[in-house]
Amino acid sequence: MTYEEALGYMKNASAKGSVLGLERITELLRLMGDPQNKINIIHVSGTNGKGSFGAMLTSILRATGYITGSFSSPAITEVTDSFRINGIEISHDEFASLISHIAGFCEKMDDKPTEFEILTAAAYELFVRSHCDVAVVECGMGGDLDSTNVVANPMLSVITNVQSDHCAFLGNTISEIASHKSGIIKKHRPVYFGGDSEEALEIIRRQAEKMESKLYVHDISEFSSVHFSLSGLDFCWNGQRLSVPLLGTYQLNNVVNVLNCVEIIRNIGLGINDLAIKIGLAETKWHGRFEILSREPLIIFDGSHNPDGINCAADSIGRYFGINKIALLIGVMADKEYGLYADMLGQYLDCVFAVKPDNPRALDANILAGTFSDKGIRSQGFTKLSEGAIAAYNYAKHKNIPLIALGSLYMYREFTDELKKMS
Repeated sequence: MTYEEALGYMKNASAKGSVLGLERITELLRLMGDPQNKINIIHVSGTNGKGSFGAMLTSILRATGYITGSFSSPAITEVTDSFRINGIEISHDEFASLISHIAGFCEKMDDKPTEFEILTAAAYELFVRSHCDVAVVECGMGGDLDSTNVVANPMLSVITNVQSDHCAFLGNTISEIASHKSGIIKKHRPVYFGGDSEEALEIIRRQAEKMESKLYVHDISEFSSVHFSLSGLDFCWNGQRLSVPLLGTYQLNNVVNVLNCVEIIRNIGLGINDLAIKIGLAETKWHGRFEILSREPLIIFDGSHNPDGINCAADSIGRYFGINKIALLIGVMADKEYGLYADMLGQYLDCVFAVKPDNPRALDANILAGTFSDKGIRSQGFTKLSEGAIAAYNYAKHKNIPLIALGSLYMYREFTDELKKMS
């Protein structure tokens, strides 16, 4: 298969949509020789923070000298962006080789795998081919029925937090959502919970006890002297001064989770020295999370798209810009609780430019704009993201105020492409 042929094969698989359940992925991986059980896996679930958590942890593991794989979703630029070895995105040829290999097994199955199931299988196959010492694997959605949840003995299971999201699939209460996410806990294997919900913790604790798994929880006691700036985050941990170049006040919680998990991994027996931690954090790269795309004018993209994420983005805007107003470009999926966002962000907004991301589940831009107009905030909707991006860019530049783009990661590539044309 060529890369284009591999993309065509995946497009055909995507017609099946998202179908929860482990029957198809289990059969596919069995036919492939169960590659998921041939490497050390750190399995990560959670409502928010999975990507940043994975980027920091894989950078630390890489700095230690381990061959480190990672699988994340959704892809931010193109499909190969979901697959990384030692922090480097795989090539088109590597992706084509993986899909060509897996397609032969798919065609033997009566119930054909979904697109995400094939991508998951490709990740596990990639890790084996690359002789990974350890791989960090991010759940696509939920936990128990997510296609990544086929690893028999993960090195560590991580639940970053539990908030309301994907309610149509995971339930309307924190307890229901936590039940799905706790499904990644495996017998006698350690689990870490980094959230602050007592309701979720109770569900996770019960599941850990059932699986006879040791449960670790969020601990910030070793952190002090925390400082946020537009250059990143720096702090003291165990008496060591560390920094990470990722922006967003929520990154403090993510780095706490990462370093808590580093301690767990050390206790398991995987050697990680303090210098590797310092270097790994300092060299972390991750797109789409309060990422500065331009300094003049100041343009930031943040993939916050659910209420918890938007609330965290609002906290970051307040931290970095105080009482100064910003221009906002925003686009979200129709299944999100978008009616809450005007109240969360309103005090910081000068003008809103609502757009519709290129996705069949995207919310109409005029409907989104209306939720801000109803709160007395100047706003306008754009059917084409390109038109909204141009209008927002020109407005922010003219008024000399920051432009913050919030919402679905599905609009990251198109938005950044438009910025390149304007710069």
